[in-house]
Amino acid sequence: MSTPHRDTDQEISGLATGGITFAATMAVLVGTFQIVQGLVAVFNDDFYLVTRNYTFDLDVTAWGWIHMLIGVVMVGVGFGLYARALWAVISGIAVAAISALGNFFFIPYYPVWALLLIVLDVWIIWSLTRPGAIRT
Repeated sequence: MSTPHRDTDQEISGLATGGITFAATMAVLVGTFQIVQGLVAVFNDDFYLVTRNYTFDLDVTAWGWIHMLIGVVMVGVGFGLYARALWAVISGIAVAAISALGNFFFIPYYPVWALLLIVLDVWIIWSLTRPGAIRT
């Protein structure tokens, strides 16, 4: 079922509306994953494998704080997406891209998990860029 758009007579497809809800849910989930991933890195330095001679070799605790910061912002954006806020759609695309990039650099520390989060981040971006996702 389609809902009428506020400013025009054009209707927003159910796919676009569902895509925003999906992106919001995934943003909250990925943000929570990022927070947990960061907490593990901060509280247990030995949990993640530290590779040698890695170009982006940061202390595991530094990675933990980076992931927690990204996670908190991602959860906030996710709740903004539930409200269908324009700022949340734009921020969601940006934060998901930053999250994917951060996880790309984290691949040597925890590869499968980092790749899974990258896939979910790309899925969020895809959902938010569907026609009808942004209401003007």
